[in-house]
Amino acid sequence: MKIGFDAKRAFNNRRGLGNYSRETLRILTTLGPEHQYYLFTPGIDPGIGFECPDGARLVTTQARGTWPQSFWRTFGIAKEAKRLELDLYHGLSHELPFGIEKTGIRTVLTMHDLMFLSHPGFFSHFDRTMYRKKYLHSCRVADRIVAISEQTRRDLLEWTDTPNEKIEVVYQGCHPRFRQPITEEAKQQFREHHHLPEAYLLNVAAFEPRKNQLILLKALETKRFDLPLVIAGQKTPYLETLRQYAREHGLEHRICWLPNLPGEALPALYQSATAFAFPSLYEGFGIPVVEALASGLPVIAATGSCLEESGGPDSLYCSPTDETEWAERIAEVVENEAKRNTMIQQGLAYSERFSDQAIHRKLIQIYQNLIP
Repeated sequence: MKIGFDAKRAFNNRRGLGNYSRETLRILTTLGPEHQYYLFTPGIDPGIGFECPDGARLVTTQARGTWPQSFWRTFGIAKEAKRLELDLYHGLSHELPFGIEKTGIRTVLTMHDLMFLSHPGFFSHFDRTMYRKKYLHSCRVADRIVAISEQTRRDLLEWTDTPNEKIEVVYQGCHPRFRQPITEEAKQQFREHHHLPEAYLLNVAAFEPRKNQLILLKALETKRFDLPLVIAGQKTPYLETLRQYAREHGLEHRICWLPNLPGEALPALYQSATAFAFPSLYEGFGIPVVEALASGLPVIAATGSCLEESGGPDSLYCSPTDETEWAERIAEVVENEAKRNTMIQQGLAYSERFSDQAIHRKLIQIYQNLIP
């Protein structure tokens, strides 16, 4: 098969959509080298550090004339895909190029969430309007939609007119590096380099209100557990809001901030921690939860979206607005070694459902069902 991908976020995004795109492309090109892969991107951010995988071809705005980058991705890719005689085009992040439905090329669309409809307060009016036009159009014209969780499938059925038989749930992958044990010496060096304590509660998420790190600061205030908190994520102005709260409530000495930590440092960060807390108000999948499970960490996560899917039946779950419940659940994990060890072993087993092989098998089956 000749398969094209919207790879903009693989080359230009450091967060969840970028990670999903990079992992999907890594899995497919590694486990399916018999196919031809074309990666469409309007540009490349060298700071991301993602290189075109072996066996794949990069297609950029330089391929055809002088299209403005933003216009090319929306309106120009369809013509380029037809010229290349693709069998299939997969939009990895919510959208397909306009006109692709008129080319005869079969299409797959990955939908991560519909938060712009279910939680509009997280977005500006401009963004909601743009997403409604582009994303809902893509849902209508796609031959198949990949939902990254059952929660996203339910949202598609509730908020769009997408028929259920058009949707396939394929979970997000987790890079194998998180499963590779790191030596105690390397972990110690990592902690010393970043001035981290020997034991800590970890949260990995962008610094923004939706990720809800504030509830963890409030849980610290209850003093029901004696464990410092380490928060790592992409730096935004909201980080200063959290720092200010910590200063005003005397929590500075109990929190370590790690903004913009390189991705290659994450396995050591996870494996050096005692437990993982993820209180996000809403997620389409929540890949940090799977990374934590694969790293051998017990997980406490928030109710209200898909995190029970990514965390499995042996993780603990709390209301995202109840700091007392968070403090009690964290204490339960930290203070009970037997429970913690059981959660670790069950979590490692559960994380296997997000393996490269499982994801490759499901995606290729979807592609093959569309191509006679």
